[in-house]
Amino acid sequence: MNTALTVAVTAIVVLLVCLVLMSRQQLGTQSATATADLSAKKDIIDARLGQIQTEVRSDIDRLVSIISQLGDATSQRFGQVDQSLRDHVEITRRLSSTTQSLGEALASPNNRGQWGERMAEDIIRSAGLIEHKQYLKRTAVAGAEQGIPDFTFLLPKGHVLFMDVKFPMAAYLRYLDAETDIERSTHRATFLRDVRMRVKELAKREYALADTRPAVDNVLLFVPNETLSAFIHETDPDLIDEAMKQHVVICSPLTLFAFLGVIRQAFDNFMIEQTSHEMLQILGQFGQQWTKYSQAVDKVKRQFDTVASSFHELAGTRRRALERPLKDLEALRLNRGVTVEGELFGTTVLEIDEHIDEHIDEHIDELA
Repeated sequence: MNTALTVAVTAIVVLLVCLVLMSRQQLGTQSATATADLSAKKDIIDARLGQIQTEVRSDIDRLVSIISQLGDATSQRFGQVDQSLRDHVEITRRLSSTTQSLGEALASPNNRGQWGERMAEDIIRSAGLIEHKQYLKRTAVAGAEQGIPDFTFLLPKGHVLFMDVKFPMAAYLRYLDAETDIERSTHRATFLRDVRMRVKELAKREYALADTRPAVDNVLLFVPNETLSAFIHETDPDLIDEAMKQHVVICSPLTLFAFLGVIRQAFDNFMIEQTSHEMLQILGQFGQQWTKYSQAVDKVKRQFDTVASSFHELAGTRRRALERPLKDLEALRLNRGVTVEGELFGTTVLEIDEHIDEHIDEHIDELA
């Protein structure tokens, strides 16, 4: 019993050993195969990783270069922005200083007048007008009355138009500097009152009546700033109509430019009209001379016709009247058999006639 059990156990152990050996063998084979596969895959993965690493390194280098360039460009732009800001600060400082100086200069009535005169003259020159030909500066009116307008525009046919550039701005400058509504209201009212007084003062001068030349009834009052002109229109539109009733036209730089355009066009039209008039006079003189020339030609033609008629009468009737006795004499000489020496008497009457006809034709051709 025990022997059989031992044999059985031994057989089972041997079987298990065989199975273990077989499993080890198969496992070794599979391990070798797996190791070979892993080695091959590892080579492939290493190669791929190397390629990826190279590509990534190239992309990183390119990205670093782009970032470096972007950094340089950003630094340069920031430098330009910084320089621009510094320039802007400097310009603002200069503008503030200039504005302050301009405000101080405009505070003086004399300086405001010079500034307005300079602006007006710049506009006049921009419109193409020429001094001493189409306008005059600070020239007294041509009359017994005393008056010196700032500008006198020379219009066609001896007419003139006057303009004054002195304009009250002190209250308007104080209005701009005011900090409270009450101050602004007070300065605005003062400014409008000053403008009305300036219009009345200019209307009382009566440049058009004082000047001996034919003048336009209206006088131009130049406002040296568009903002100032717009302020007058907005705050007191009736002021413009009141000035027009007093023959004073308030004009800003833009409206002055339009006025000057009309003045120059009128002057150019007048010059064209004057030139056309002179051309018509020359044409009239030419017509008179042409009439005299035609009459002289007709007179000479009549004289030639008279000479030709007289010559035809001389070469025709008178010649034939002389030829008849000559033919009779020639016939008598031939009948008598008288011979005459000499070429003239040796020729026949027919030959003499032909000779005379040739000379007559030559003279007729010369007269024609």
